Amino acid sequence: MQFATWNVNSLKVRLPQVLDWLATHPGMTALAIQETKLEDHNFPRAAFEDAGYHVVFAGQKTYNGVAIVARAPLEEVTINIPGYVDEQKRVIAATVNGVRFICAYMPNGQALDSDKYPYKLSWLKALTTWLTEELIAHPRLILAGDYNIAPEDRDVHDPKKWVGQVLVSPAEREAFADLLSLGFVDAFRAFEQAEKSFTWWDYRLFGFKRNAGLRIDHLLISPALAPALTGCAIDVEPRRHERPSDHTPIWAGFAE
Repeated sequence: MQFATWNVNSLKVRLPQVLDWLATHPGMTALAIQETKLEDHNFPRAAFEDAGYHVVFAGQKTYNGVAIVARAPLEEVTINIPGYVDEQKRVIAATVNGVRFICAYMPNGQALDSDKYPYKLSWLKALTTWLTEELIAHPRLILAGDYNIAPEDRDVHDPKKWVGQVLVSPAEREAFADLLSLGFVDAFRAFEQAEKSFTWWDYRLFGFKRNAGLRIDHLLISPALAPALTGCAIDVEPRRHERPSDHTPIWAGFAE
């Protein structure tokens, strides 16, 4: 089995790239997609179904939006964090091949003095509380998505430049650590990886060419599923495309 996550930063723009990527990764069990930026009536369901995939989605106009694309049927679909009132479409979960696959687009926070920052921390707390329960109901679980958190300085191209900014603040990193305390394994860090490995690069100032990036897209694996983990890698190739997303996919493989 293989599971991946990709913030596509507009599925309307990046749909051909997503379909091409799936076609070149035929062993992919499921792909979590963030920032679809599409209302549900505009979601290209037929394009995925015609390519042989099942798909579930939850979107809104212009912002946010999440989806899961899979070869097998997607069951027990949940949209948003149960019990947490939020108009923003940031979470969708489904069970596929016996694995609970959660696609999350976590808030950015904007700035430490922004009212969006406490919203981010509140949202992360609600997510962690829900996952405590979800892990009991679904021991084989993957939390995939754009976390908007670089967990450590080695996940940042220039840590000194990022001091005092969102994505790297102590409170955000503590929230990430709270997820790990539930028993989750950071799939990427479960293996030896090259230095300066990132999943996001700013469009400005030739960020990708300079590899001035951040590792903010993650796959966290539950304790019950972790022993089956066989590999995890970032695929930088899509970031080289014309009109790319500013993020690139990361995937993890599992023994059947």
